[in-house]
Amino acid sequence: MSDLLTPTKVEPLEAGQAAALDRDGYLLLRGAVPEAWRDALRTAFDAGVGAPDQWAAPRGAGWRHALVDLDPTVQRTCRLPPLLAAAGRILGGPFFLCQVEGREPLPDDGRQPLHRDGAGQDAAVALVFLDPYGPDNGATRVVPRPRDAKEPGGEPDEAASMVLAGEAGDILVFDADLLHGATRNRSGARRRSLLLSFKLERDRAGEDACRAIRNVRMDTRETFVP
Repeated sequence: MSDLLTPTKVEPLEAGQAAALDRDGYLLLRGAVPEAWRDALRTAFDAGVGAPDQWAAPRGAGWRHALVDLDPTVQRTCRLPPLLAAAGRILGGPFFLCQVEGREPLPDDGRQPLHRDGAGQDAAVALVFLDPYGPDNGATRVVPRPRDAKEPGGEPDEAASMVLAGEAGDILVFDADLLHGATRNRSGARRRSLLLSFKLERDRAGEDACRAIRNVRMDTRETFVP
């Protein structure tokens, strides 16, 4: 465990939320971001959008990407107690904030196939929604663990996925091994979000070694202990 900063204690999830997260592999925290913070987060997102060459590694086509990890309101959002509690439930041991960046599907684009961000890895992922989201503007779809099955050809079963919908300020937290993907932004309405990842303290050295290629500029020394 890092000894650079005093570890931060994370409170446990409420029992019902913990059971839902254990069962489904994801948890949607409705209205978790204080309303007073949301305009500042949207402003930080828009200010962080730049030319493709601001990224050390190419980002996916069909998306708007934003550098946001030095913004103080973004950092406060990454430390909201319910978010940390959910990440701690997934990871089960000391962990740290590995990365945060902004992403938004472009009009008539952004669809992703069902995939796993970290098959077999110990990682927690979160999406902080900065605008209302639903099936018309590129919302995320997930496959709850009880539905996770493959079609006869070996591909993930699209029929098992659920498209999420909600409002600005919601946070989706999920195990990196959960099948998920984005839908196409058919309406062209804005669907900004912050994409966060948390990893176990034991993986810190490997993540630190590739900070530059991931455009991580923030201080990541803080350790969170469930």
